[in-house]
Amino acid sequence: MTDSPGALAGITLIEIAERPAGENTGKLLSDFGATVIKVERPGGAPTRRMGPFKNGESALFAFLNTNKKSVVLDLTQPADRATLDKLLAKANGLIDDHDEAWGARHGLTAAEVAQAHPHLVHCAITPFGQGAPAEWQNARSINVINAGGWAYHSPSEMPHEKPPLKGAGRFLPDYESAIDAAMATLASLHRQRKTGKGQFIDLSEVEVQLNRIDCVLDRMVAGDADPSDERTAYDMGGPGTSFAAKDGHIYLFMTTKGHWNGLCKLMGDPAWAKEFREDWLEFDCTKENVVRFREKFSEWIIGQEKLAISEAAQKGGVAMVPVNTAADLPQHEQFIHRGFFQQAEHPVFGTVSYPTVSYKMSASPVRVVTPAPALGAHDSEVEGL
Repeated sequence: MTDSPGALAGITLIEIAERPAGENTGKLLSDFGATVIKVERPGGAPTRRMGPFKNGESALFAFLNTNKKSVVLDLTQPADRATLDKLLAKANGLIDDHDEAWGARHGLTAAEVAQAHPHLVHCAITPFGQGAPAEWQNARSINVINAGGWAYHSPSEMPHEKPPLKGAGRFLPDYESAIDAAMATLASLHRQRKTGKGQFIDLSEVEVQLNRIDCVLDRMVAGDADPSDERTAYDMGGPGTSFAAKDGHIYLFMTTKGHWNGLCKLMGDPAWAKEFREDWLEFDCTKENVVRFREKFSEWIIGQEKLAISEAAQKGGVAMVPVNTAADLPQHEQFIHRGFFQQAEHPVFGTVSYPTVSYKMSASPVRVVTPAPALGAHDSEVEGL
């Protein structure tokens, strides 16, 4: 790995964000070499108190705050608020994810920051964007992902008695919004370098969700499909779902005769499969047939190892994939080949495999240089400003 400076070396960002949305924005930029100074309230950022925990330390905070510095400031106190202004005067950008009322209380609205620091790139990440009704501004991730349609539609094939789920993890809207926020910040920093001028970035988390909609939700938004209270009404159809294998789970997707023939061959053409028409997935995919198939297939797949059978299925034209757990991912040979997980030392967790990013840069790759900082670890660097 190259020892050259990161792509963003020389850029300084002040992060007053206190949610995963803003903290992940800062992480994406700090891992590329930007100096990110995380301003924390007395007692620390709320994410320090979010699980999972090990020996009292938040794994979430450890993930979101690699390569950052920590400074404790009480922004309700004039002296500390003045220190923040001194930091902003020397910085390139400000990352925030509070609501507008919080910004007004602390003199950090878009207008106030622009007047005091016209050179600054100011990125504000909020659930519904600036100007949203006050009662909408304190939304959480579950509100955002429902408002954007994803909790209704994904995961699919959910029983009616189950509540809507948020999809991939607690903070999917935050992580997705951070990608757009980091991109917009980088574009604004490029403009700043050319003109010397800053700008305000107003990022709506719900609009990020709408920009990620798939063909099913897209048809609903376009008016081509009528909304329904049946969550499974928008699934692709067929008997595919997750099934328990010998050592975990697989996910099977089947909608065509080709899928069916490939699966029958994979299973050794069992007698029960002959009870189904060859084209049943296309012309006889009744609820009764779906139930019958799932019952018989479950009995067979439970004896198979998920990786081996998924590989064999894919070679036979069957859309089957293993359901990887968090423990599986660092052992995945393609991730190992690409160096996606990078090991670094953490004072509490020991040697940690950190997920990095999906792109590789030959001259300035992502490097986890330092773990998430202890609270106030860099206070001495701002004393006397």
